[in-house]
Amino acid sequence: MNDTLVIALPRFLVHAERIATFLGADVQEYTPHLFAEIFPHVRRIVAVMSMGIVVRQIAPLIKDKWTDPAVVVVSPDLVFAIPVLGGHHGANELAKELTALGLQPVITTATEATGRDSVEMIAHRSSCEIVNRESTRLVNSALLDADVPVYAVHGPGIVIAGRDVSLLLRGGRFTVGIGCRKGVKSTEVLDAVRTGLAETGIEEQDVFVYATTQKKWGEKGLTEAISALSGNLIFLDDDTINAQAAFSPSRATKIGLPGVAEPCALAVARKKELVMRKKVYGRVTIAIAR
Repeated sequence: MNDTLVIALPRFLVHAERIATFLGADVQEYTPHLFAEIFPHVRRIVAVMSMGIVVRQIAPLIKDKWTDPAVVVVSPDLVFAIPVLGGHHGANELAKELTALGLQPVITTATEATGRDSVEMIAHRSSCEIVNRESTRLVNSALLDADVPVYAVHGPGIVIAGRDVSLLLRGGRFTVGIGCRKGVKSTEVLDAVRTGLAETGIEEQDVFVYATTQKKWGEKGLTEAISALSGNLIFLDDDTINAQAAFSPSRATKIGLPGVAEPCALAVARKKELVMRKKVYGRVTIAIAR
């Protein structure tokens, strides 16, 4: 299936075909169960029908703005393109694309509506991914009032960031959570990471970020290993780790955490899916998510 789908009521299929041809998308005639069937499988949806129909259909399907598809409603008279879901996640951009067909985009997200950039748009334009997604609400609110500085840090280096700082990184689809014993050597970490990646068929360059608990700050062997991998290592605070679901029993409960490897991997993952549950390699524990 194409990642963009145009859905229309029967009488508006001619309009839908025109939009689909322009976008290089597929077309399907609306049925009461269609949204539920295609929602998990497409990246963008254009619906040529009343907004009321679309809202009622997608309301039970919405889960996470980072994974839900972008949805744009096109008025049946082909005048307006209205993002109704995922404005910062592709819908605003899609509505603006349709201006080439003479449609007027109706943008309601506060940053874009006032002519400001959002964190998500800056990340998209820079071909980056947002590591700490929970930061975007605070940063986008700040962007409404003033320009927010963007700093480019060229590594190797370490960034310590607060809740109102968005971290953007380039490349990679997978995240690796790492737990380790005190005094671990860099060779131990390197061997564990490379073994775990090899067992799952993942290349080193496909790793987006490595993550661990801030309690491991100062573990020289850990930081040296990730530097040798040319990777990005971030240290997560307890609240971020505790907000995740640990799927396997862990000795980390002794230090007030549900775990380290699994929740750290999930905290910075895009799809929040474990592709490798935690595995212990000597004094190092690894989990991989996407």
